[in-house]
Amino acid sequence: MDRRITDTTPKYLAIAAGFADLIRSGDMPAGTRLPPQRQLALERGVDLTTVTRAYTELKRMGLVEGRPGSGSFVRAAVAVAGGSAGFDLSMNVPPQPAGLGDRIAKGIAELLATGGVAHLTYQPAGGVPRDREAAARWLKQRLGEPSPDRVIVAAGVQSALFALVDLLLRPGDSLACAALTYPGMKTIAAQRGLRLVGLAQDAEGLDPAAFEDLCRTAPPKALYLVPTIGNPTTATLPLGRRQAIVATARRHGVVLVEDDAYGALVEDSAPLAVLAPEITWHLATLSKCATPALRIAYVAAPDPHSALRLAAGLRAVSLMASPLTAALATHWIHDGTLGTLTAAIRAENRARQDLAREILRDAAIAAHPDGNHLWLTLPAGLDRTGFVAAAREAGLLVVASDAFDVTGAAPEAVRLSLGGVPDRVALRRALTLVAGLLSRPAVAAPAIV
Repeated sequence: MDRRITDTTPKYLAIAAGFADLIRSGDMPAGTRLPPQRQLALERGVDLTTVTRAYTELKRMGLVEGRPGSGSFVRAAVAVAGGSAGFDLSMNVPPQPAGLGDRIAKGIAELLATGGVAHLTYQPAGGVPRDREAAARWLKQRLGEPSPDRVIVAAGVQSALFALVDLLLRPGDSLACAALTYPGMKTIAAQRGLRLVGLAQDAEGLDPAAFEDLCRTAPPKALYLVPTIGNPTTATLPLGRRQAIVATARRHGVVLVEDDAYGALVEDSAPLAVLAPEITWHLATLSKCATPALRIAYVAAPDPHSALRLAAGLRAVSLMASPLTAALATHWIHDGTLGTLTAAIRAENRARQDLAREILRDAAIAAHPDGNHLWLTLPAGLDRTGFVAAAREAGLLVVASDAFDVTGAAPEAVRLSLGGVPDRVALRRALTLVAGLLSRPAVAAPAIV
């Protein structure tokens, strides 16, 4: 059973944890039918609602699926090669705080009870004043005092980045970034016909000297970077590098696009938008510090006029952010829920990173204690393609460096995301499998038959 289960744990979570252990251990293989809910309620001496909540939790964990008229069954997707439990370390999501689903349901019910149809209709592309004011309040923790007329509410960072790139660059323009960068920006650049210029980076992130050299010879229109807990390498730019990058950008007239996806998780981050607000577009998603389900991101523009221009672009791309989830985010900012969720995710990330260091202690890993992921450089004799294939055979999904590479010189490394595995018990099993793969003398791609 999950070691976090105690005498004070809600009964439905204890029931769910018991079934989860049986499923992951293989004692309940794919296709196994769970007991009828009424029968289990009688056997356990609990009410039907408790069992229903337990089965709902198992569905949320991806372990069980319901079949109308037949009951609940262990999902086939749980069973992978060799009959072992599958673990997804590929999707970079935060660990889900306990009770998140209940918080969402409660928050939406409160909004509908008080706001009615106001949250169920079309709204301005950049968000209504109340949501923009709440966004400015949330960003104040890191940006100081951004005025609401500089802040835009978007339907996630990806749509905001697309609209922003469309606003700032034209096909054929160059966009500088780290040599290993966020795959979403690679996709946008390909769609818009941009030339990505990958810059040298090291354990502290993008090299300011490489940016300066590029600007002296062929200045890019903009520089895109993830300065805090970089994706994928986890590097966080120290203040000196941030200041050097800002100075170079100002000298050469380069716009800065700061994707601060993980900034809310780090309590002492120093955004570029604080150092150079007049040339920086700051993007902050709630996907990494709360939940991807909201699909809400906030953009702080250099000035109010620029914010209006971005809002017009967002209207063409996604029309608007979901009014209901935007309102829920605002509600959570005002009542403190968003801060509570972020703190819970930060604490869980730290516990999971500690676990990763314990199990992968002999591996070459780069990590940030507050981050959702880590960067694993493979030892000599292991290549990334073979390692990813062997990992899949073992029931693990990981991401090779090629997904992030801009220069055509991808290193022998993979990204491991720790948040998508439901709990630390399962994560320990997943990381133990990773350690086992690393201990092999060689990993080759399986033969084609």
